[in-house]
Amino acid sequence: MMEDFDEFYWAVAWGSESRLAERLFANSAKFRNVTFGVAFSQTDPKIVDALVGVTNAYVATKFAGGTYHPKVYAFKSGNRVSAIVGSANFTHGGMGKNHEAAVLLTGTADEQALAGILSFAKLSAEFGQNVTEAYAAAYRESCKRAARLPKPPRDPLTADIVIRADKILSMDWPTFVQRVRSSSHHNIAGSLELLAIARTWFAKGDSFAKFSAPQRKAIAGILGEYQKIGPELKRDWGWFGSMRGAGDFANRIEQNDAHLAEAIDQLPRSGEVTRDQYDQYCRSFRKAFAQSTREGGVPTATRLLSMKRPDSFLCVCKPNKSAVAEAFGFAPSTLELENYWDRVVDPIRLSAWYNTSKPKSTNGELWESRVAMLDALFYRP
Repeated sequence: MMEDFDEFYWAVAWGSESRLAERLFANSAKFRNVTFGVAFSQTDPKIVDALVGVTNAYVATKFAGGTYHPKVYAFKSGNRVSAIVGSANFTHGGMGKNHEAAVLLTGTADEQALAGILSFAKLSAEFGQNVTEAYAAAYRESCKRAARLPKPPRDPLTADIVIRADKILSMDWPTFVQRVRSSSHHNIAGSLELLAIARTWFAKGDSFAKFSAPQRKAIAGILGEYQKIGPELKRDWGWFGSMRGAGDFANRIEQNDAHLAEAIDQLPRSGEVTRDQYDQYCRSFRKAFAQSTREGGVPTATRLLSMKRPDSFLCVCKPNKSAVAEAFGFAPSTLELENYWDRVVDPIRLSAWYNTSKPKSTNGELWESRVAMLDALFYRP
């Protein structure tokens, strides 16, 4: 149709760069009313770049009160019109692997249905603006920010997660607070103080490599008694996993290994942590043990994760591993860094207590460390 017709009248929610998009923009002289939506930064910034300076091309920025969401592709030559109307966006999924439905209408411009479609494309253009270089640049930055946000799972209530972690998923915030604060195995006040101190160290913005040796050892859970000098260090840094038995890990911390620092530094100090950031962390973490006889594993890796981001990660190690595995529905011996996100992080992020807003009460500090503090439920000395 792009080759056979002289005029294009499109109204499309989202678009992706593709060979079909190249064909579209090779025919940009045929645009009469072509409008792409940009809601949620879902349109590929390369599509927006290609719209810069194109006559009769728009991005829908003036649609208020909902989401610009049409999928209408109309073509016209003289009085002859064809239109595809359906569910498919001009994206890789919409034009490829998705399950979509559409109808093809053919006829003349004076037939009611096709005249209405042409009018709809004109109305859609009125919700838009022409694309400038400045807008395209700003949109590209918006897409970068959006890419750093976590994406909801495609199947948020998969039977596997619901069955495995039902008790974790259904626990509300008051129940979480009550169970954590009534723990008979955890020093709750001391644990929260420890995490608050770690948070202030990381909040300074320095690389983990610039932490003092005692600070690095405290974060790693290997600080010796003789090194506890000063009020911040003089406490039990073994909460959330003492790693003093992990010799190779302790050596990497002692030597201020650059790969460990790189791993920790890749995690943002605030905001959401994405799966990609976790995977990058794991890659750098493993590099630290490339020359070691033993690799760092789940206990040491998640110890560092829980210290940097106690609102996102739970340290899983020997004293809590069996209880964590039972609660999340997996065999303790099968937990690895490769599946930790799927087996622990994903169920947590679906849980009611995790998704509550930060309370204004005294439990705000607990909320800031809510994932690491799950240890109070699972720790068995």
